[in-house]
Amino acid sequence: MANKNPNTEPLLRSIEDKKQKAKQKVESTIKEMIKQNEKINFNSVSAKSGVSKPFLYKYIEIKSRIETLRKQEEKLDSPNQVKRNMTEHSKDVIIASLRKKVKHLEEENKKLKDQLKVDWAAIYNEID
Repeated sequence: MANKNPNTEPLLRSIEDKKQKAKQKVESTIKEMIKQNEKINFNSVSAKSGVSKPFLYKYIEIKSRIETLRKQEEKLDSPNQVKRNMTEHSKDVIIASLRKKVKHLEEENKKLKDQLKVDWAAIYNEID
């Protein structure tokens, strides 16, 4: 004989608690990923938090947060782009430094050649 008035309240409370814990886990995972500058998308959040992707898509607040963060990251330069930009800037600085050094060495070389001419002329005059 079936129970006409089953007590489902503890089961429903348990399901709700599990859902809330999963949401908190996702939220803390996203915060941690932001701190560590990790790429945020549904796959990475799912893998890091241990929550399924359908769970992430099911709840609008989680879904919209991940989509927003993902769009923000797309606007930022990737680490490779930042490195490339830094490399370009570094190259410009190195080139400027080397040009300055070459100019200094050319001036020094000219002075030494002029001094050498003077010294050779003195030696030549002593021979005569």
